[in-house]
Amino acid sequence: MNLARRTMNSSAFAVVYERAWRPAAFFVATGRTMQADRRDAARTLRLGAGSKVLDVACGPGNITHYLSEQLSGDGYAVGLDFSTPMLRQALADNSGPRVGYLRGDARQLPFPDGSFDAVCCFGALYLIPDPLEAVREMIRVLAPGGRIALSASQRTDTWFGFVSSMVGGAGGLRVFGVDTFPELFARSGLVDIDQEIHGLLQYVSASRPQ
Repeated sequence: MNLARRTMNSSAFAVVYERAWRPAAFFVATGRTMQADRRDAARTLRLGAGSKVLDVACGPGNITHYLSEQLSGDGYAVGLDFSTPMLRQALADNSGPRVGYLRGDARQLPFPDGSFDAVCCFGALYLIPDPLEAVREMIRVLAPGGRIALSASQRTDTWFGFVSSMVGGAGGLRVFGVDTFPELFARSGLVDIDQEIHGLLQYVSASRPQ
């Protein structure tokens, strides 16, 4: 297990992750606030009141819980993560009537095909071994007409992009090309593919045809 993954599995880090570390690091990387990011997540996923939502690599559940608050009726959100300390923090800080948490491997999601109307993974793919397999699993559990959205690191063809890739790689963080996810979505038969770049992160979303 590399340094980045060991850190994410630390109980002490789980406590401060969403309260201090991630908001600061996120603002430096993108110039955006976490509040704006959560609002954009809900908008991009095009949630309906009764949507079934899966948040992969949910960490302490801040986005999962926010998405659950946009739902009503039969709608619910499931947060999945491999880190027990992160899930423990999610239960402590982000429980609710329409949200639940599950420990699992993003590369082998424990759900049948087409289980969710919306599937997302924000700011975590660079930590997952074989991240493209994790994305293929996300597509597998996406229902027809559903929407998938992710944010991930992005590599620019500049000296800064090169240095970022080197520094990230040394700590166990993957840096992806800007074509990686749009091309994977297109090969998988998804449509309405959209991509935005904010600083060091790329946001990519798509729909599964009806």
